[in-house]
Amino acid sequence: MKNLREVSLPELEVMMAAMGEPKFRAKQIHEWVWQKFAADIHDMTNLSKALREKLAVEYFIPKVKMHHSQYSSDGTIKNRLQLHDGYYVESVLIPTEKRMTACVSSQVGCSLSCKFCATGYMDRARNLDFDEIVDEVTLLNELSQKHYNKNLSNIVFMGMGEPLLNYSNMMKAIEKITSPQGLGMSPRRITVSTAGVSKMIKKLADDKVKFKLALSLHAATDFKRNEIMPINETNNLNALIEALNYFYKETGSEITFEYILFKDFNDSLKDAEELVKLYRKVPADLINIIEYNPIDAARYEKPEEHKVDEFMEYLTAHKVNVRLRRSRGKDIDAACGQLANIGTSETQNP
Repeated sequence: MKNLREVSLPELEVMMAAMGEPKFRAKQIHEWVWQKFAADIHDMTNLSKALREKLAVEYFIPKVKMHHSQYSSDGTIKNRLQLHDGYYVESVLIPTEKRMTACVSSQVGCSLSCKFCATGYMDRARNLDFDEIVDEVTLLNELSQKHYNKNLSNIVFMGMGEPLLNYSNMMKAIEKITSPQGLGMSPRRITVSTAGVSKMIKKLADDKVKFKLALSLHAATDFKRNEIMPINETNNLNALIEALNYFYKETGSEITFEYILFKDFNDSLKDAEELVKLYRKVPADLINIIEYNPIDAARYEKPEEHKVDEFMEYLTAHKVNVRLRRSRGKDIDAACGQLANIGTSETQNP
């Protein structure tokens, strides 16, 4: 069986002609798949029963299903989503007064093994297909409409997995999400976060993307970054600085640094000084300082509030555009670095 969502509109037109159907049938099928988000070929009620039965012999629609949701006291909703082959991923709806943000996953598990991240302690089972990422966004949009009577305003690729290691599916998903024939969201409202794959950051630049880029930095020296993020051993800070400058030159798109504070590791004024030096080397718009959310597998802790205040004050005094980002959904393990799920299919791990 083939995935009907992988068939483009021109290919559908050729297919309809071969079946002796009028050309407009292709547009109807495309609308069912990408605007009405049909879950089954038999739901396409403006097609003849005979055509639906022909299509169903060779094609299916591998829809992502909502398995269950958890609700935080702050309004955040974490969702466990089941893929068509039994794997699971987590995604999060984050409501604020001005925004409704979808935090989406791009892989089942992750191969980068960041020491502070729950997903990093999982194996990477597989990449999400582009249509599965679109399904994530669609399901979160429906959830936003149901609970808050609002459409999504923003999307962040900050869930499970490294999006730049699932490059083609991520890009194709964003194309569908931003297309007038899809969800029609502005690319300026989408942020892709990376642990730092310098080669793929340059590819984003060459592809002239219009969405925003966030670098999960978390340490401003190679020595410390190597300790918590093994990817830095092959993508060190000099390589990332070069890649980010190239990205900005080619796209003019916004760059943000994400920096989690860990007690007695990267929270000193010396660390703040190193961060300022790095900030000056890249045309970054903002540094997001993030409070650490503990996980069972890691030994790290949150710093005391006065240390956070001192760190923030140092950056502000040195004219750094900085913001303290308070984590949402901590009571349901939906906060930054806490997403983790079963990395194998349900049939193998009931």
